[in-house]
Amino acid sequence: MIDNVVLFTAIALLLLMLLSMIRLIGGPTILDRILGGNIIGTKTTTLLLLIGILYGDLAMFVDIAIAYALLNFIATLGATRYFLRKKNSDDTLGDFLDREAPIVNESTATAKGDAE
Repeated sequence: MIDNVVLFTAIALLLLMLLSMIRLIGGPTILDRILGGNIIGTKTTTLLLLIGILYGDLAMFVDIAIAYALLNFIATLGATRYFLRKKNSDDTLGDFLDREAPIVNESTATAKGDAE
């Protein structure tokens, strides 16, 4: 019975990984693609643990899952750092900050206008 539940959960995780693959391949920005890769890595770690339960040797698969999770984390940090240094990513972040600045200025100006 428990094997059927674990197997169904593993299949559901695989389907969710396929949905995350859409974000990885067709993400509008590079940061969306990095996030999609990170989601797939996290679900793979969980999938490794479920496989360990199915095989009855969870201790071995926990070690593999921890190593994979650490590699996924380091790869995500490295990719994010690399792409944030590129000019296009910096422009995207700068555009976001510039877009947010007038909203703050307009609310401040409205508050000053009400006080006068």
